[in-house]
Parts: sequence; C-alpha cells; structure tokens
Amino acid sequence: MTPAKIRNALLAVVAIALSAALYLGFQTQTQGTSLEAQAQRATPLATALDNGRPTLVEFYANWCTSCQAMAPDLAELKKNYGGSVNFAMLNVDNNKWLPEVLRYRVDGIPHFVYLDDTGTAIAESIGEQPLGVLEQNITALLAHEPIPYANVTGQTSVVENRTIEADPTSPRSHGNPRPS
Repeated sequence: MTPAKIRNALLAVVAIALSAALYLGFQTQTQGTSLEAQAQRATPLATALDNGRPTLVEFYANWCTSCQAMAPDLAELKKNYGGSVNFAMLNVDNNKWLPEVLRYRVDGIPHFVYLDDTGTAIAESIGEQPLGVLEQNITALLAHEPIPYANVTGQTSVVENRTIEADPTSPRSHGNPRPS
C-alpha cells in the first residue's frame, strides 16, 4: 500500500469518526435541557398572567445558539424557582406569538421580559446572560426589588415644551443675547 493510500484511508476513518461524534453529540443533548422539552413544560402565558406569581417570559427560537447555550442554566433556574416564579417560553417563529413579539418589541433573542405578580412588565434583558445574572434578577423579582441586570421599562415622565430665557452672562448662553 502506498503512503498516499494509507493517508487517504486514515483521513476517511477520521472523518467518519468525527461525523459520528458530532451526530451523537447532538442526539445526546439531555431532554431536560433541550429548548423543546423546556417549552413543553413551561407555564402557558395565559396562566402566568393570571396566577398571581411573578413571571420570566423568554422569547426564543430553536435555531438560536445563544438560546441553546442558556437552556441548561434556565433548566436549573426552573428547578430552583419554579415553585414561586412562572417560566413562560414563546417561540418567535410561531406566528401565534406575534402580538407579544410586537408588544414587548422583541428584535433580538433570547429576549427576557420580567413580569411582576400582576402581569405587568417591569424590566427586560436581551441576549445571552450568565446564570448568576439571571439568578440575581429572579431573586430581585421575587423580593419586589428593581431588577439589577435589566433595562427597566416602567413609566416615564412627560417632558413639557418650555421656553427658557437665556442669561447673557451665563457661560451656557455662548454670548447670544436674550431672546425677545
């Protein structure tokens, strides 16, 4: 056998072994942490909005690598906090959830919306989050405290349209005279 044939045979064996390993790796993802398994066990949104418990709504997609990467952490959070927090999962690829996607302005996933025990959105976070960050957010949600690692989406004050007279001696006037 020539060295080229041995090399080709060895490459073919390695390619087959790597392909088998990749296939088996995808097949052995634990059922408890797969997105589909978690979505099936998630609290339905209608129930979450009406049962008087705080809720973490996750907007996700099966193809989202960040969503897949976070699945084991979210499974752990559900195991630890599932008795006191609703975990709702809404697949953005399902047109059924389009009103919620628009309502919560989901433009990137994973997108998390924190709802208080009345179903009111109080905060959100977008993108892959470390387990510790999610856990601190959930702890704050349960304690009715501000969500530490999120953009709060509460009420805002209305800015009134006012005319402010410029003081010509003020450095902010830039030497412009007072309007008449």
